[in-house]
Amino acid sequence: MRYTPLSVVRSRVTVGQPLPFNVYNADHTLLLARGQTIGSAQQMQTLFERGTLVDIAELQRDPAAVKDAPPEALAALWHDNIRQVHRALTDIQPETFRAALDEAAKPVAALIDRDPDLAILQVLRQEGSVHMQYGLDHAVHTAIVCRLVAQRLQWSEDESNRAFKAALTMNLSMFELQGILATHAGPLSDEQRRLIRSHPTRSVQLLSEAGVTDKDWLRAVEQHHEAVDRSGYPAGIGDPSELATLLTRADVYAAKLSPRAHREPLPADRAGRELFMRDPANPVTAALVKEFGVYPPGCYVSLASGEIGIVVKRGPTVMAPQVAVIVNRNGEPLIEPLVRATTNPAHAVTGVVPTRAVKVRLAPEKLAALAAR
Repeated sequence: MRYTPLSVVRSRVTVGQPLPFNVYNADHTLLLARGQTIGSAQQMQTLFERGTLVDIAELQRDPAAVKDAPPEALAALWHDNIRQVHRALTDIQPETFRAALDEAAKPVAALIDRDPDLAILQVLRQEGSVHMQYGLDHAVHTAIVCRLVAQRLQWSEDESNRAFKAALTMNLSMFELQGILATHAGPLSDEQRRLIRSHPTRSVQLLSEAGVTDKDWLRAVEQHHEAVDRSGYPAGIGDPSELATLLTRADVYAAKLSPRAHREPLPADRAGRELFMRDPANPVTAALVKEFGVYPPGCYVSLASGEIGIVVKRGPTVMAPQVAVIVNRNGEPLIEPLVRATTNPAHAVTGVVPTRAVKVRLAPEKLAALAAR
C-alpha cells in the first residue's frame, strides 16, 4: 500500500460526518474505519498532529483527491490509476463496463488537468512492456494526448471527455494482438492482417454490446484508421470525423514514441516533425505539435554547457523547456539533479539525446517532484 498524510486531504473530512475512507496510524495499522465519525475539531487536529495516514488506493477513484494530493504523491496516483484503467479495459462485462470505465477515467483526467507537464511525461517515458500490457499502455498514452490536444483546440469538457474515452477504447478488440506485434519483427500473417483491418469494426461492436450509445464516440472508433485520400480502413471513406482525426494523429504520435522489440522510440523532436510534415495544414496536427513542443517533458536533451538532462516542464517557448540535469559536463551522474532554465544561452538545449544513450534514470517520484517545482 501507498499512504499519504490525512492532513493532506483535510478538506474531505468534516467533524460529525462519516469518514469517506479508512484512517491508519503511522505504523499502518487501522485506526478509524470508513464510515466512523470524528467527534470534535480537537480530535481532528490530534489526528493530524499524530501523523495519521490514508491509503492512496482508496483515494484514487476520486478526482477531488488529485487536487489535494501533494506533489510527492502524484507518481503513485498515476501508477495506481493507470492500473485501474487497465482493469476496466480488460474486464468487459456489458452490465458494468460503462460504469467501470467512467470510474477509472475520471481520476486520470483529473491528473492530466492537475499537471499537464507530468501527464506528457507519462507519454514520453515509456520503458517498454510486452503482451497485452503494451496495448493497454498505448491506449492510456493516446488518451492523454487526445485530452491535452482537445483542450488546446478549446473543445468543451464533454468533447474532451469523449475524446479521452474514445482513445482508451479504439483498440478494445486487439490489445493482446498489439502486445504480440510490439515484440514481432517479421512479416505479418494473413490472419494478423485481417484482425488489424477489422479491429475498428470489432471494437465498435464490443462497445455497443457494453452499452455505449454515443454516436460520435462510436463513429470515431470506427473511423480512426480512415484517411482523406481513402487509403484507410475498414471502409476506405474520405471524410473521417474531426474526433477520428484526433484519434489518428494521437495514435501515430504515441506509437512513434513507444519502444518496440525491433526498434528504439523515435526522438521526440523527430516524432513531432514527422507528424507535422504529414499534413501541416490540419488544425488537429498543428495543435498536437504546439501542445507537446519540440522538447516535451520526459525528453532527454544535451545542453550548451555540455550537460545532459531530462525535460521536466515546458518553458516559455517550444525551444526553451525546463531541464533537470542528471549528467554533468564530464559525463558523471549527479547525485541530485540540477534544474536549468534553458532560456539562458549557457544552458540552451542543443539537441535530443537517445534514450539508450542515457544510463541515469530518475524514479517516477523524483520526476513528479521536479515537474511540480
